Amino acid sequence: MKELKRLEPLQAATQFIFKHFPNCQGALLAGSVVRGEATRTSDLDLVIFDESFTSSFRESLIEFGWAIEVFAHNLTSYQAFFKSDCKRARPSLPRMISEGIILADKGVVQSIKKEAKHLLEKGPEKWSEETIRLKRYFISDALDDLIGSSNKNESLFIANTIAYITHEFVLRTNGHWIGDSKWIVRSLNDYNERFSKEFVEAFDTFYKTGSKDKVIQLVDKVLAPHGGRLFKGFSLGKEQ
Repeated sequence: MKELKRLEPLQAATQFIFKHFPNCQGALLAGSVVRGEATRTSDLDLVIFDESFTSSFRESLIEFGWAIEVFAHNLTSYQAFFKSDCKRARPSLPRMISEGIILADKGVVQSIKKEAKHLLEKGPEKWSEETIRLKRYFISDALDDLIGSSNKNESLFIANTIAYITHEFVLRTNGHWIGDSKWIVRSLNDYNERFSKEFVEAFDTFYKTGSKDKVIQLVDKVLAPHGGRLFKGFSLGKEQ
């Protein structure tokens, strides 16, 4: 049987909306295809606004040769996701809406895009000095674990933890959004491409050779402006 040719992203997304959500108030195509970063495994991310929806939902389908992820909202439910995303400092939905290509709009999408853009430009909530001190301690503790570890298998996962909490620390202390999975590197690139390259090289060297030196140097560099590693004198939950 001859395989059907996959439609172009915009064409597939438009036909999908016309077929499944013809009465929606708004629809956007977002994700990697919009950013020009699509791979052969990329899907179509569609954000739908429909006042008839009683609540938000997410659905995964395959149509027109594409894996399609639907992020459906009514005209107010998206705001709870905006709030949640901003609280965790990973603005998934605001980013999707801000960058999305409009497929359908009955007068609601532009204002929501403006709201999303404002949140992205504002950045995440600033960390308190207490939070910075707490994060310094956890990073220092994990780094000590890595330095002292002689178990290669354990070291791999200690390094994974250090990579995440160090990227979080440097981005949050500089007022930038954080990421997860592939968005860790993307978020670091948005902050500082030179630092991002140094970050990736440090962990790549460790994973390839087992050498911890560059990871140690990187972490110390990140912590230095905030007082360096923290152990002595740290206290949590102790009554005064």
